[in-house]
Amino acid sequence: MSPARKVLREGLWSNNPIFVQVLGICSTLAVTNNLSNTLVMVLGVTFATAMGSWTLSLLKDLIPRKVRMIVQVLVLSFYVIIVDILLKAYQPAISKQLGPYVGLIITNCILMGRAEAFAAANKPGLSFLDGVANGLGYGWVLISIAFVRELLGFGTFFGLKVFGEGFTPWTIMVMAPSAFFLVALALWAANILKAKAEAAAKAPKPKAPGAASPAPAKQ
Repeated sequence: MSPARKVLREGLWSNNPIFVQVLGICSTLAVTNNLSNTLVMVLGVTFATAMGSWTLSLLKDLIPRKVRMIVQVLVLSFYVIIVDILLKAYQPAISKQLGPYVGLIITNCILMGRAEAFAAANKPGLSFLDGVANGLGYGWVLISIAFVRELLGFGTFFGLKVFGEGFTPWTIMVMAPSAFFLVALALWAANILKAKAEAAAKAPKPKAPGAASPAPAKQ
């Protein structure tokens, strides 16, 4: 398997930031009751993680080890500020709804985790891809949870009404605890799938029909 393919596979599934590393849970609880807000948060995290990892990989040989954490925070904050400024300029309504959560992207452990665990030891191109993969791996989980919460909590999909007048919104789905329970269910389902895949990979393969049996060992 090529390094690029391995990075994509790990970020999206086998080392998923939420399922495996259990990172980024705070934003999962905070913004996933609305698909539009969730999508903006996902794009912001993916952009900051990818560009931050790429920049830090470029600078890794120039950063003194004693101050590397400070430099990582500074670089990642720069990209988060860009996201915040662009949102305020072009999507002020969404920026207002998200409130402080855009600025708090810098506290998302995914950004610092990928900078320290991957970008510090790999080339810029691969580090950028790792940032994209982890951002999207984080993103598809959040969007899946937001889909369920918005649909059942408001009866809408990206703000468009799905159910008729007879639908009764599930109030619990608008509240943060629902995200907690949905993340737990998603973790449970993902771990079951991974366990089954690992068991299937380890299981001995059945012999093809007509295959010759191994010759008995000579005494």
